[in-house]
Amino acid sequence: MTTTLEVLTGNGAAAYGAKLSRAEVIAAYPITPQTALVEKIQELINLGQMNAEYINVESEHSAMAACVGASIGGARAFTATSAQGLLLMHEMLFWAGYGRLPIVMAVVTRGIAPPWNMWSDHTDALAQRDTGWIQIFCHNNQEILDSIIQAYRVGEDKRVMLPVMICYDGFEISHTSENLLIPDQALVDSFLPTYENDLVNPSSPKLLGNGALPDDAAVFRRILKDVTGTIPSIMEEVNAKFERDFGRGYEPVETYGMLNPEIVIVAMGSVASTTKAATDLLNKEGFSMGLARIRVFRPFPAEILRNCCESARAIIVLDRDMSFGKGILSTEARSAFQGAKNQPKFFEFLAGLGGETVRCSDIVNMVKRLAPTIQSTEQKEVEWLRAR
Repeated sequence: MTTTLEVLTGNGAAAYGAKLSRAEVIAAYPITPQTALVEKIQELINLGQMNAEYINVESEHSAMAACVGASIGGARAFTATSAQGLLLMHEMLFWAGYGRLPIVMAVVTRGIAPPWNMWSDHTDALAQRDTGWIQIFCHNNQEILDSIIQAYRVGEDKRVMLPVMICYDGFEISHTSENLLIPDQALVDSFLPTYENDLVNPSSPKLLGNGALPDDAAVFRRILKDVTGTIPSIMEEVNAKFERDFGRGYEPVETYGMLNPEIVIVAMGSVASTTKAATDLLNKEGFSMGLARIRVFRPFPAEILRNCCESARAIIVLDRDMSFGKGILSTEARSAFQGAKNQPKFFEFLAGLGGETVRCSDIVNMVKRLAPTIQSTEQKEVEWLRAR
């Protein structure tokens, strides 16, 4: 089995992830910065390199509806969107999540209007955090391709049967080219079994999406809650096999920097890569720094994050999102430490909203500015990363 090296954008990596996963139905509507992804898939289909049905739809709502129908019918479905398109899908996201349909969708994160903004911001994806989808945030192109393959393996596991969002930053990742290892199709086929379900079976007819009285509806919700609790261990199983087969793996929380750092920065997406460089510089200057990159946002890896921060005196959260003036990631991170033995100080910075550039020097200066406060009893409120 061979592995080829190609130069691809983040969108190109996602397209090849869908191809290698043998997605059978693609339904999508164009929206910047996602459009190049589905254009690449259409090109692969036209060239005969991908055996899939491409459905041209009139909206993102229809795209997800088509994927829901395809998945119920037993086809492996894939779609992609951004920002306002994702918001238009909102109703159908619940039909996929609560309907236990293992669709995979690339969300190329983009700022929500108004005002109109095409650049990266995580609010669009995180606004869908309660729709029953597993959410994975990638920080480079290789991770995008690999995560799509893993997503189908996890989502289609009979113990899970849930859809998965693969989220990555618009333009900063979607349109940036990197060297990419493209695995051999036979290797992917050996890792990822064909998708099978028995939802539509003439010999065993059933009602799908029908009405339910309160007691019955509550049973469905309890089942979904129990399934959510099994996802971390199943993702660990899948990642272990992927690492054996492909030679690389991905944890729910990636750690970087000092072994037992006193200060931990929590971040997601492309800003995490910048934070690695800042962490190196700060450690050289005598700070005890570490990074905890959240890769799996749903279900949130609370226990893993606590273990990563056992020695931390301070946790700094970089939020590329906002909910009523507060960061969504920070809210989740703070919640993870309720009742924990270690109670570090929390500092929250809104960083990179609407595509604003977050530089290595910005992060270095942020930590240096916070240093006296970390040593004292003072607690900062939410701040912008860069001074206005």
